[in-house]
Amino acid sequence: MKTGFPEGFLWGGATASSQVEGGWNEGGKGIDTQDLRYFDAAWTPEERKAQKNRRMNHEKFVTALADARGTNPSVAHYPFRHGSDMYHRWREDIDLFAEMGLRIYRTSISWSRIYPNGDDAEPNAEGIRFYREMFEYCQSKGIKVFVTILHYNIPVHLIEAYGGWKSRRTVDAYVRYAKTLFEHLGDVVDYWLPFNEINAGRFNPYNGVCLIEDEEGDAYNQAIFQCLHHQFVANALTVKAAHEMLPGSMVGAMIARFTTYPATCKPDDVMQMILDDQYSNWFYLDVMARGAYPAYMDRYFEKQGIHIEMEQGDAQLLAEHTVDFTAFSYYFSQVSTTDQGWAKTEGNLVFANKNPYLETSYWGWQMDPVGLRVTLNQVYDRYQLPVFIAENGLGAIDTLEVGDDGTRVVHDSYRIDYLRGHIQQMREAILDGVDLIGYTIWGFIDLVSCGSMEMKKRYGLIYVDLDDEGRGTGDRIRKDSFAWYQKCIATNGEDLA
Repeated sequence: MKTGFPEGFLWGGATASSQVEGGWNEGGKGIDTQDLRYFDAAWTPEERKAQKNRRMNHEKFVTALADARGTNPSVAHYPFRHGSDMYHRWREDIDLFAEMGLRIYRTSISWSRIYPNGDDAEPNAEGIRFYREMFEYCQSKGIKVFVTILHYNIPVHLIEAYGGWKSRRTVDAYVRYAKTLFEHLGDVVDYWLPFNEINAGRFNPYNGVCLIEDEEGDAYNQAIFQCLHHQFVANALTVKAAHEMLPGSMVGAMIARFTTYPATCKPDDVMQMILDDQYSNWFYLDVMARGAYPAYMDRYFEKQGIHIEMEQGDAQLLAEHTVDFTAFSYYFSQVSTTDQGWAKTEGNLVFANKNPYLETSYWGWQMDPVGLRVTLNQVYDRYQLPVFIAENGLGAIDTLEVGDDGTRVVHDSYRIDYLRGHIQQMREAILDGVDLIGYTIWGFIDLVSCGSMEMKKRYGLIYVDLDDEGRGTGDRIRKDSFAWYQKCIATNGEDLA
């Protein structure tokens, strides 16, 4: 009988290239879509909420692109251009990861660092060398590598030339990019994930499928799902290529998990929960893990007036090249109801229906450790594939203080409490029979928040001394949660005190 976390469980941390690297115009890197997200540190909290760029419009896109191509491009107003400066400090960061005992590091590769325009004749050798050296260094420290091939940011040229994911040309460019990674980095990467939170295409269309809303007009919803189909095709082709080029490789599928409960036991609310789960969560994993569009989407597409244009062979491709494991991000849960007046709160990618039994973070995300156990059971029961928690963590405002010995410290007991509760529920799910193979805390080191575009929304167990405009020393400082997670890993999840 299982008694806890299995031997060799993959305790880890996660970041994304666009949020942590910086070096946005160095090393031959081209301009990508995340480089164009504008931010103003002078915005009020209300303005910050209103300006999160869940959607991009033509004016903002053109203005940001002109800035990026100008003689004096801004970094302070485009925070994904500075990140946490890991591009220059990755050895220092990985040494800290190793000190903590990290067993796996999940990060993404910047497509525009490998192919600056997305469809260049040859890959950028300097970009390949950067990632190869970093991953070799991880392996030398006993840290496995989990690569996300695309974490939102595509080369801007692909949008200008082809319309981004609306075109099969982008599918071809993506698969060529993925094959380049397999060829040059396949021996130093342990797990592959073609797309981060693929359902973001619907809930954050600029990030997920790189659409500019006012350029689509009434066809916006149609464009979203056509783009998603092209990503499903790209995913299947990537699985196929990985299995051919790297026999035995593990390739996964990931969603942002929107765990939901019926708001009441009213049958209409229960039915709404089923529909919300299907349309927001299961559809995406069903295609990639089961290999076909589920029947329940027929009614949805008909109601929404959506027609997916498929090429001959697409259905067979999806069916024959399904993923080896499932993954998800988990930050919050919500409730489902037909009551249009139900109270709302914030959540990852979406506004959520409020659950009166849950507390919320500073940013309004409902904290629900038990919901993680619920999700793990649901995902494993549905697909019977190994499960990876690719993201989980707490964004909070941390205070940098000077300790009694004169060193700088961050006391983040609130983060320890959050992680403890979720890890305890992970253990329960394993005892339930779930084949959970790994857990990578999100924002393992402080980085620019994807949603709010702030540095002050800190997730890390390692503090990075930079503000919202990228000003500061950049020093790395261990938070209290650093030592706590170090102990958790050393005891394989047994000591969570």
